Order: sequence, then structure tokens, then C-alpha cells
Amino acid sequence: MAKREYDESDVRIRPGKGTRPRTKTRPEHADAEAAMVVTVDRGRWGVVLGGDPDRPVTTMRARELGRTPIVVGDEVDVVGDLSGRTDTLARIVRRGPRRTVLRRTADDTDPTERVVVANADQLLIVVALADPPPRTGFVERSLIAAYAGGLAPVLCLTKSDLADASEFAAHFADLDLRIVVAGRDDELREVDELLDGKLTVLLGHSGVGKSTLVNRLVPEADRAIGAVSGVGKGRHTSTQSVALPLPGGGWVIDTPGVRSFGLAHISPDDVLLAFSDLSSAIEDCPRGCGHLGPPADPECALDALTGPAQSRVAAARNLLAILRDGEAPESER
Repeated sequence: MAKREYDESDVRIRPGKGTRPRTKTRPEHADAEAAMVVTVDRGRWGVVLGGDPDRPVTTMRARELGRTPIVVGDEVDVVGDLSGRTDTLARIVRRGPRRTVLRRTADDTDPTERVVVANADQLLIVVALADPPPRTGFVERSLIAAYAGGLAPVLCLTKSDLADASEFAAHFADLDLRIVVAGRDDELREVDELLDGKLTVLLGHSGVGKSTLVNRLVPEADRAIGAVSGVGKGRHTSTQSVALPLPGGGWVIDTPGVRSFGLAHISPDDVLLAFSDLSSAIEDCPRGCGHLGPPADPECALDALTGPAQSRVAAARNLLAILRDGEAPESER
């Protein structure tokens, strides 16, 4: 038998991981379309292309993004099937920079911060004047979160048919806080003008009438409205944050009712930088100054301010004391 001769056709390469071409170069997705996230639910993100509520698309997060957090309000780039038809799925391939963030922690000892909403222009803090009774502590803690996150805070008082708004509003007179009344018998003209063309996130305890307000602002929203329980705590009527388009332009983001608002991620400087008339003064403070004044901070530069600024300093220091002292007691939530 003749000896067999071998050539290159006899060479066999066993396929495996070592033979795959590997690259760290990621696709640029130059054809990706801009969108805004309006819902988040179990690994799926609802977006609207170009911010147009008539162009909704369901998406997933692309593998190259890893575990990059994406929340309602985020500006993203998407590729894939952008038809929006039932059972189609596009991919989020990029998340844009965030202009503002509303963040919270589970409590004041939890080091893990959670971004609730991104890129909102304003925070509408919804508080009932009665049933349940209003609590200044929650408003003050929400103000701190708004100032630190770059959002303009607005206090919205509901159930004005049950109590007068002036007494509660007086607690915040020195903060130059915009206050609107939106009881069921009140016209919403001022609120509509305030929200027009802006992205506004609504925040409040369960049972304060937040979903009722959303239904008045966006009649087709059809959000569930729950009754207030007998112990003064509302049942949670919204379970996911969702952005809803306003008839006149702009968006409102309805969030689940909250029971606590941790501030472990916020520093005193974060708060004072939101006060345009005070932020420049703290540049002369010593390192590590808490801006509370004597005896805690005897060299605080805010003490040198005079005239009308003194009342603003007192109001700001009240917020800083809340930040220092930690979670508000149950009676103030």
C-alpha cells in the first residue's frame, strides 16, 4: 500500500473559544435615534422617539451598556425596530448626560443612592392640607433633594376645601418657594402655566391627592385613585414612575407614594449651592464647614451677611440642621 501524502485539505481546526475573533471595538450606532424614557418595568423601557408621545417604542438595554442604570426622564439613543408595533423590541445603546437628578436613599444611613428621575426641570411637592395632615418635615427633606439635584422646587397644596393654605405656607416664607393651591374646587390655571413646556416630577405621600391631580392635568391618564386608610397613611395607588404628556406641551412624571426620603448622599454644600445669594459666600468658609454657625461652625462665612440675607441664612440653616440630624421622626413625615 502506497504511503499516503497529506496536504492542507487534511488539516482540521477544532472550533472553540480560542478561534473566535475578539475585539473591544463597539459599534458606533451612528443611525441611532434620540428618545426619552417614559416608563420602566422589569427590564423593559418605554421610550418616545424625539420626545413625541405619538411615537412610543418598547426597548431593552443593549448588552454593551452592562448594568448602566436607566430611569424615567433619561435621554437615550435607540436602534432596531422603531416601528412601535406590538411585540417589537428596540435596543437602548447610549444614555445621554443627565442635567438634573432626583435622588434618594432608603434612609439616612443607607449609602446606596437611587436615582428616581432624571432631567426634570422642577419638583412639584404635593401635600394635602388635611386627611392626612400636612408635615413640614417631608417638605423640607424634599426641598433639600431638589436643591441638591438641580431641580426647581414648587409646593403644591391639595384638599384646600378641608383647611386654609396660608398657615402651612407660612412655614416656608423665607425660602422664596413657589406655592400653588390645587384643591378639587380650585382652578388649575396657575398650575398649568407652571408646568407648560417643562418636565415636572410629582412627589408626595400616598393619599395626598397626587393621582387625582394627575388625572385633572392629563384626563386620559386614567391613574388609579385610592382611599386614605384609617391610620392616616394612604395606600400606594401608583406603583411605577411614568411620564405623561400634558395637553398643552410638557410632561409630568407621576411617582409612587413615598413613606420616607433618605438624604445620606447629600452634603451641606450641595444644598447651599442652590441659593444664588448665599453660594458665593460659602467660598470663604473653612474646609469641612457645615454652615450651621456657632457653636458648631464658629468661622462660617454666612455669619458676615447682613440685612435681608439673614432671614435666608436662617431658612437655609434650618434645612442644613434637618440634613445633619438625619431621618425625620414619624410625626414629621
